[in-house]
Amino acid sequence: VAGDGDTAERMRSLASVRRAREREKEKRKGGSTDAPNRPREVIIPDVITVQELSNRMAVRGVDIIKFLMKQGLMMKINDVIDTDTAELVADEFGMAVKRVSESDVEAGFLSDAIDDEATTPRAPVVAIMGHVDHGKTSLLDALRTTDVASGEAGGITQHIGAYQVRLPSDDRVTFLDTPGHAAFSAMRARGANVTDIVVLVVAADDGVMPQTIEAIQHAKAANAPIIVAVNKIDKPDANPLKVVNELLQYEVIAESLGGDTQIIEVSAKNRTNLDGLIDAILVQAEMMDLKADPERSSEGVVIEAKLDKGRGPVATVLVKRGTLRRGDIVVAGSAWGKVRALLNERNEQLTEAGPSVPVEILGLNEAPSPGEPLAVVESEARARELTEYRDRVKREKATGGINQVSLVDMMSKLQSKKVSELPVLIKADVQGSAEAIVGSLEKMGNEEVRARTVYSGAGGITESDVQLAKSAGAPILGFNVRASKQARDLAEREGVEIRYYAIIYDLLDDMKGVLSGMLAPLQRETFLGNAAVLQVFDISKTGKIAGCRVSEGVVRKGAKVRIIRDDVVVLELGTLTTLKRFKDEVNEVPSGQECGMHFQGFQDIKAGDYIECFTVEEIKRTLD
Repeated sequence: VAGDGDTAERMRSLASVRRAREREKEKRKGGSTDAPNRPREVIIPDVITVQELSNRMAVRGVDIIKFLMKQGLMMKINDVIDTDTAELVADEFGMAVKRVSESDVEAGFLSDAIDDEATTPRAPVVAIMGHVDHGKTSLLDALRTTDVASGEAGGITQHIGAYQVRLPSDDRVTFLDTPGHAAFSAMRARGANVTDIVVLVVAADDGVMPQTIEAIQHAKAANAPIIVAVNKIDKPDANPLKVVNELLQYEVIAESLGGDTQIIEVSAKNRTNLDGLIDAILVQAEMMDLKADPERSSEGVVIEAKLDKGRGPVATVLVKRGTLRRGDIVVAGSAWGKVRALLNERNEQLTEAGPSVPVEILGLNEAPSPGEPLAVVESEARARELTEYRDRVKREKATGGINQVSLVDMMSKLQSKKVSELPVLIKADVQGSAEAIVGSLEKMGNEEVRARTVYSGAGGITESDVQLAKSAGAPILGFNVRASKQARDLAEREGVEIRYYAIIYDLLDDMKGVLSGMLAPLQRETFLGNAAVLQVFDISKTGKIAGCRVSEGVVRKGAKVRIIRDDVVVLELGTLTTLKRFKDEVNEVPSGQECGMHFQGFQDIKAGDYIECFTVEEIKRTLD
C-alpha cells in the first residue's frame, strides 16, 4: 500500500519535476524564459499598492511580498508602499523605473495657451453686483424685459443666474446676477472672476453700503472695470450726487470728476435710461476688445449646480473659450459625464455653446462645486482618472485634518471638552447656497459652542438624509427644498426634526438662537448675610443642627450657603433646608438674632464655623 502512495506522489509531482528541470536548463544557459514578456519600464506614482505594482511589473504579488519580507517589511497585497520601496522592488526584478507624481494627472486639463491670435469677437460677460435690496435683479429683469425677481423670497437673490441678452443691434451681452447678502461673498468673488465688466448697482436713496464696498474690492481684485448704475432715481428722496461723492472714498472716480468710471442713472422700475446703461457696457466692451477662439477644446466655469428631481445633477456653466457640444465628455471638480443636453436660460435645447454663452448641462454624475473649472477631455478613461484622483485628494484632506492632531492635543481637548456642538444636516436647492450656509454657520460659533455640518448637499431631502441625521442626532435644515413623502414619514417615526427655510436670514437667525441657548448661563451671586456657629446640637431624627447668631444681613431658608472653617471653605454651594427660631420654622432671620440651621446632606458642622448665605441667579447669554 505504501508503494501505491509513492506512485501517486510521483505521478502528481511529475509535471512539477519537469518544470524544475526546464528551469535548471535555462539557468545553465544563463537566460530566463519569462524575461522578454516583462515590461522594461515601470511607471511608479507617489504611492502604490503591492497589487498595482505587481500588475504593472507583470510579476506575481506573492514574489514581491516575499522580497519585501526579506527586507524586513511585512506587507499584504493591498498595502500601500512608497516610491522608494517600489523602486527597490523593481530594481530587484530587473526593471527600469520611471517616477511620476500623482498630481501629473492634472497636467493638461486646462490648456495654458492664451487666445492671442483669436479673431472671433465674443460677448462681454457682465456681473451685476451691489448691496441687498438695491435692485440688482429688478435691473436685470428690466434689461431682459421679463420678471423673475417678484417671485423671489424676501426680494433676495439667493442663487446666481446667468442670462444672455440679445440686443436689437444684434449685439449680445451675458449677464450674471450675483446675490447681495453677506453670506454669499464666495459666490460674489466667483462672479467677479469670470466676468469682464462689473455693473455696480447702488440705490440712490441708500448710498454706498457694506456689500457695495465688498463688490468694489472683488471687482478690483479681479481687475474688472466698474460701471456704476445708480438705481431708484424715481424715488423722491433719491440723491445720485451723494452716491458719486461716497464712491470717491473707494477710488471709484466718475468721468464727470476726471476719472474713468462711467456712472449711469437708471430706474429699473420705470425702465428709465436702460439704453444708456447698455451703451455704456458696449462702449466698455469695445475698448476691451474681447476675443475668443471657438474652434479649440472647450473650457468654462461652473457658476451654479443643483440636483433636479427629473433631470439629475444640473450644472450652469459659462463657456469661456472653445465650443461645448452635445456628446462631449466633460470634467468639473470631482464630477464628470457626457453632455446629454445643453439648455439656455429660455429652456431651449442647443447643440453647441460658444464662448461667453451660459448654458445648463445635463449628464454629470454629481453636482460639481460652483467655481470649479470645467473642461472637455478626450476619453471616459481620462475623465475617470482625473475625478478619482480628485476624490482621493479630497478624502485625504478630510481625514488628514483629523489624523494630524497630536495625542497630547487630543487629551487636553478631551479633558477640557468645553465645546458643545450642534450637529446640523443642510440640504439646499443649489450647491452654492449650501456652501454659503455652511460657511456662515462655521463663522457663528465661539470657544464654547459651534455648529457642525454633518453633511451638506443640493437636492430634496431623502430617506438616507433622515437616517444620517438620526445617527448624528442632527436636525435637517431644508433651504428652498422639501422632503419626499417617504422621508417625511421616516423623520416622523424616528423623531428627526426637519425645518424649511426660504430666506437665508431666517435660517441663520434661528441657528444663532439655538446656539445661544446652548451657551452655559452666567452665575451671579447676590450676598444675603453672614452667621457664626455658636453651638452644635445632635438631634436623632434630623442629624446635626447648628445654633447660630446672624452677624450681618439676613439668612433665608432655601438659599445657598458657603461654610468656612479657619478661612478654608468646607462646603461650597450647600443649601439651607431648615431654619428655626426657638421651636418655630421661619423663612428668614434678620441680623443680631439667633437661630437653628440644618444643611442638606452636610453633617460635618462645628462650633466656630462661619456661614455665608447668598442667592445664585442665572443670566442667559447670547452669541454676539
